[in-house]
Amino acid sequence: MIYDFIVIGGGIVGLSTAMQLAERRAGAAILVLEKEDGLARHQTGHNSGVIHAGIYYAPGSFKAELCRKGEAATKAFCAAHDIPFEVCGKTLVATSDAEVARMNALYERAVANNVPLERLDAAELKRREPRITGRAALFVPTTGIVDYRRVCEAMGREIKAAGGDIRLGATVTAIRESGDRVEVVAGGTTYATRKLIACSGLQSDRLARMAGLAIRHRIIPFRGEYFRLPARLNDVVKTLIYPIPDPTLPFLGIHLTRMIDGSVTVGPNAVLGLAREGYPKLSLNLRDMADTLTFPGFWRTLTHHPAATLKEARNSLFKAGYLAECRKYCPDLTAEDLGPYPAGIRAQAVLTDGTLVHDFLFLESPRMLHVCNAPSPAATSAIPIGAMIADKVL
Repeated sequence: MIYDFIVIGGGIVGLSTAMQLAERRAGAAILVLEKEDGLARHQTGHNSGVIHAGIYYAPGSFKAELCRKGEAATKAFCAAHDIPFEVCGKTLVATSDAEVARMNALYERAVANNVPLERLDAAELKRREPRITGRAALFVPTTGIVDYRRVCEAMGREIKAAGGDIRLGATVTAIRESGDRVEVVAGGTTYATRKLIACSGLQSDRLARMAGLAIRHRIIPFRGEYFRLPARLNDVVKTLIYPIPDPTLPFLGIHLTRMIDGSVTVGPNAVLGLAREGYPKLSLNLRDMADTLTFPGFWRTLTHHPAATLKEARNSLFKAGYLAECRKYCPDLTAEDLGPYPAGIRAQAVLTDGTLVHDFLFLESPRMLHVCNAPSPAATSAIPIGAMIADKVL
């Protein structure tokens, strides 16, 4: 059998792509290959569960457009599939003069992106969020929360209902492109397809190399470490509480996140991971470490961001530093409030010159499309991203 499309990767971008290919090509033979024994086991299943509104991105940019479309599309998909979600809003809190200046620039960017928001002074912030302290804040009412694993499960059902197939436990070990097909060896079985789409996240550079494509980037894993607050603090905030981000870095800072199950998490930080898929603290994978340490771009990245690198490493090693970041805007928290919670790992594409890739990175051949970087917030934007990939493939 020759499939029309094989998609590698059972995260939200791969599933969205397969679902939309099935919608556009009725009767097409579609196969999703996922190496784990379930869907959304890596980046999709280890994020904050936020439906972002698109406040951060350059006006008129592709990311801003995709996020706005994705916010609406995600909420509509959840409503259509009876997936619980909540539009609780996000409050971005400025705690210093520098952050107030960045907040004002962020306000102008949000207005240009047509994102609804309000300015709050310190008194109004305290009235709305009594446990939160800051000099000023922005409130974004359209931000929501959801469990993206449930979104992926619904996408998987849609793919199967359209006649597609999903193979779990199918680790890809070889990819060979010929004139009229691509052969993929996964789980000891060889599959043939007319078009291959690889949405393999943390392994995207390796899959591209396996397919014979020339790459000039490497995936560097950044651990996002979280804590969960005790149940007695589930009402500590009414909205999501975020710091004002540093625009030179691709991370949003440590925030207080209300989860769809009613709990509240704190995090994430962004510290170099020693294993691409090692979620327990101090996880170590020698191959992953070698890939990172032998890549010149990694060392150049360190020279670009030395202060941030040292700060994140210190806060990972010592809970006091992590807590201090939280107490800037939530001074009531104590070290005892920071309970264990699973970490996430972000696949950060880095170029040979040390540049952190903030935009999409695709590698293509006549019969293959490899998604080597799908920028944050890829979960929120997954439905329009899948549509964009389907457009490119078709």
